[in-house]
Amino acid sequence: MTISKIDLLNRKFTKRVWGYAPEEVDQLMGEVAEMLGVVAEERKNLIKKVRRMEASVDEFRQRDETLRDTLMSTQKMVDDIKGGAQREAQLILDEARSKAEGMVQQGHNRLAQLYEDIENLKRQRSQFEIQLRGLLETHLRVLDSEDTAASRLESLESKLKFLRKAE
Repeated sequence: MTISKIDLLNRKFTKRVWGYAPEEVDQLMGEVAEMLGVVAEERKNLIKKVRRMEASVDEFRQRDETLRDTLMSTQKMVDDIKGGAQREAQLILDEARSKAEGMVQQGHNRLAQLYEDIENLKRQRSQFEIQLRGLLETHLRVLDSEDTAASRLESLESKLKFLRKAE
């Protein structure tokens, strides 16, 4: 049962012989009623304060929830961006590796072609040297035979001169 300040002030007690002094009881009732009024006012103010604080707490909870949601979505975006960057980096690395392997393969192919060209040139040189030697030997034989022919011709000419003189 709740008693208000007015209830306390309007409360009347029955009087008896040997009972309390009515003035003292009325005075005490007034003091108690006054204190009850102050307490009721404080209670009302405290209830308002509690409601404001609850509203603030609710607002802070809402902000906290919003911040958590923001942090979670930011973390998800960071993770997505990071994953995308890692995938892109891997693609770039794979492409670079593939190009490098292609370039190395081209280098090997070119080197093999150069070795083959060198071997062909060596064979051609060898054949050319053989042909040149053969040609030189042929020319030497021709020159030798011309020398022989020239000496025979000289010999014949001198014999002819001798025979002409002898005639």
